[in-house]
Amino acid sequence: MQWSEPDERYRITKAASEVREGECLLTWHWPKEINYVYIDSFEDGGEQPPDGLDPKRLKLFTREEYKAKNGYRARVDFTGPYFYRIYPCVMLEGRLTPLSQRDGDNLTRVSGGRAKIRYGIKYGGGWFSKYKTVQIRLFCEIPVPREALCYVKKEGAAPRNKEDGTFYPFMNDFPPGRTELPPIEVGKNDYIRLFFTDGPIYGERFELIPD
Repeated sequence: MQWSEPDERYRITKAASEVREGECLLTWHWPKEINYVYIDSFEDGGEQPPDGLDPKRLKLFTREEYKAKNGYRARVDFTGPYFYRIYPCVMLEGRLTPLSQRDGDNLTRVSGGRAKIRYGIKYGGGWFSKYKTVQIRLFCEIPVPREALCYVKKEGAAPRNKEDGTFYPFMNDFPPGRTELPPIEVGKNDYIRLFFTDGPIYGERFELIPD
C-alpha cells in the first residue's frame, strides 16, 4: 500500500468514542474534501507505523456509510484499553491513497470490558505444626500473563495491599479455566492474598475476585 505525507488541509480531527451495550461508536470531523478513510484498530502498545502496516488490518470506510450509521460502529469483544486511528484518504494519480496522519486528533481510546479472575486460598496443616500449607486456585475467563499477578504473605493477618507484606511473583502464565497451583508452605501465623502487580494497568483489563 502506498502512503502519502500528512496534509493540513485534509486532517481528521475530533476523533471520539463511546461504548454502549457492547458496541463502540466512533465519531470524528471530516474535512470537506475527504470522502474515504482507513481505520486501524489495535491494543495498547500494538500500533505500527503506516509503512509497516498490514493492509488487511485496515478498514475502508466512506463518508456515506458514516452518515447512514451516524458514525463507525464496532463490537466491543476485547478487554482493557483499545485504540482506533482514522487515516484520511485522497485520490492521487487515480489511486486512493491514505495520508500518514499520526497525532492525537485522529486517535481515540476505548475501554473494553474486564475479564474476571476468581481465586480461592485454602489453608491446611496440623494444629501443633510450626507450618501450614497454602493451596491457591484460580479460574480465569481469558489467558492471564504471569506478570499481571503476585501473591503477598503477611504474618498475623491477611495483607491489605501489595506493599503490606512480602511480595512473590508467579512463574507461569495462567490459561483460561481452572488452575490449581502446587501447595506452598508458610509459617503457622502467615496469611496470603493475591494482588495485581500494577493496578492501573492490569485492573483495567481484569477483575480480581476472591471466593
